[in-house]
Amino acid sequence: MTEQKTIQVLKVFIILGICLILARHYLLTSDIFGEQNSIRGIMISAICIAVGVLFSLPTKIYLTIILMKLETEHQTHAPTSKHATDE
Repeated sequence: MTEQKTIQVLKVFIILGICLILARHYLLTSDIFGEQNSIRGIMISAICIAVGVLFSLPTKIYLTIILMKLETEHQTHAPTSKHATDE
């Protein structure tokens, strides 16, 4: 799997994690869901937040590491400019 493909897959996981976190918020604030599934509703909401965090945090760390690596590669290949002062 190429690095670009890996980044795209990780971005999908980040979006899925954020969607799960938002779904958890909706489930907790929804009155209908709370009345029908009192304790189970809380458990389902907790599972949504746990899976959402699991999907979003590690992939953000991995993407940060990749971006730092790309930045260092870009800095090493960039031409250096010298600022000489005429005195």
